[in-house]
Amino acid sequence: MTKRAFAGCFLDYFYSHWLGNFPAPAFRKAYLRLWLGKIGTGTGVQMGCRFLNGRKVFLGARNVINFGCLFDGRCYTIRVGDDVSIGPEATILTLGHDPQSADFADKGGDVSIGNRVWIAYRAIILPGVTIGEGAVIGAGSVVAHDIEPYTIVAGAPARKIGERPHELRYELHYSPFLH
Repeated sequence: MTKRAFAGCFLDYFYSHWLGNFPAPAFRKAYLRLWLGKIGTGTGVQMGCRFLNGRKVFLGARNVINFGCLFDGRCYTIRVGDDVSIGPEATILTLGHDPQSADFADKGGDVSIGNRVWIAYRAIILPGVTIGEGAVIGAGSVVAHDIEPYTIVAGAPARKIGERPHELRYELHYSPFLH
């Protein structure tokens, strides 16, 4: 293992098992400013979140990242727009394995999430997916393909169940004490 890989593993372990569960958001945010690729103004990350290779995770402004989320930036990037709400225990993956590979080869891709997206409780976003602006991902959904802007999807695999208004104007400002 290279020194860089070892340092990355240590930073992940320290945040995920110690600081990420410390009930003081200011300390967590200060660490994340140094460790993540970007954390936008007003973005809050609640306790219990994990970032695998935080250098490849880019969070926009005023995001709400609820408790227990997993951001897998091991080999590919995760880019999250502004005013995005990510529900508790949601998972964003960028790396997996090719089921057609005889030697269990890695397979993955970047994940891009547009502005004002709402990802609900325990949703799973698979590698290589782009979620368009204003889209809604229902609770427990598994997103395996790109989602068009303002589309509401749910299920496993996620399928379109509706459409959201296109004139979204809200900004998220949620920062609970001791979360």
